[in-house]
Amino acid sequence: MLYTALIFGLISSFHCVGMCGPIAMMLPLDRTNEAKKVLQILTYHFGKIIAYCSIGLVFGLLGKSFYLAGWQQQMSIILGVLMIVIAIVPEKVFARYNFSKPVYKIISKVKSKLGQQFKSKSYSSLFTIGLLNGFLPCGMVYVAIFGAIAMQSVSLGVAYMLLFGVGTIPMLTVVVYVSQFLSFSFRNALQKGIPIVAIIIGMLFIIRGLGLDIPYVSPSNLSLFVQADANCH
Repeated sequence: MLYTALIFGLISSFHCVGMCGPIAMMLPLDRTNEAKKVLQILTYHFGKIIAYCSIGLVFGLLGKSFYLAGWQQQMSIILGVLMIVIAIVPEKVFARYNFSKPVYKIISKVKSKLGQQFKSKSYSSLFTIGLLNGFLPCGMVYVAIFGAIAMQSVSLGVAYMLLFGVGTIPMLTVVVYVSQFLSFSFRNALQKGIPIVAIIIGMLFIIRGLGLDIPYVSPSNLSLFVQADANCH
């Protein structure tokens, strides 16, 4: 199921053009040295991926705890349903409830720190911009987090978020160079396909949790628990 992270990262990067695109376009890059500019952009992406991997580590631990409790199938189904819900329900509906309110002060500080970094063209500033940007609330990241939890392993949780981050690199790099050619209507058309991909990935996790004995897609109950049983003897 790791491949879904890369696919979702690639597709959701079109959503990122609207959300994170402005940040990418305003990066304090050296416009006179093309080689340095490329390295600066990669530094920004590296910071963002580190943030995603950190998130994957935390939620990978959570997923592992569900696995050890024997809830792996149920959690795969539940998380698949949540992915579909986030894809179907309009963002403005979630905005009414302001789920981020408990950590609003932290988010506010992150945004403030993020703004300060644009004053410098140093690699450390670009890394910090990417790092802080990766921790900002984003619906696409939430979906990826559900995938990391469903991996039921710390290492796979990190890998899932890593691949998701890698998937966002191409489009967010392109936007730095051709932002003027990406019309609003074009971006809007691309974003319409994102919920469809999220729904498909959610369905894959549901099918996986059902234990239909489909190799690599939906292992049977025995396959899911065989390792746990072996460790008990």
